[in-house]
Amino acid sequence: MDSIEILGHLGSALSSITFVPQVYQTWKTKSVKDLNLGMMLMVFTSTIIWVVYGVEKDILPVIICNSIICALSLLLIFFKFRFAKRTPSN
Repeated sequence: MDSIEILGHLGSALSSITFVPQVYQTWKTKSVKDLNLGMMLMVFTSTIIWVVYGVEKDILPVIICNSIICALSLLLIFFKFRFAKRTPSN
């Protein structure tokens, strides 16, 4: 593994964990009022496209990173619907 490939995997790892604090906070508080469903759907859709691209081009960091972000964004979308009734409307 050369230095550029290591850099790609490092970037992939860092990008993958960006959603973890939001997922944890949402799960912990059960509050979804500040989650924007449109943005989450765009993230989910874009990561699916990136995974397909990564698979077609055989770029492992792209596949790994976007698969993880896809799963985390799907979890946030699930939380948005699951916890929506618990969030008081303003």
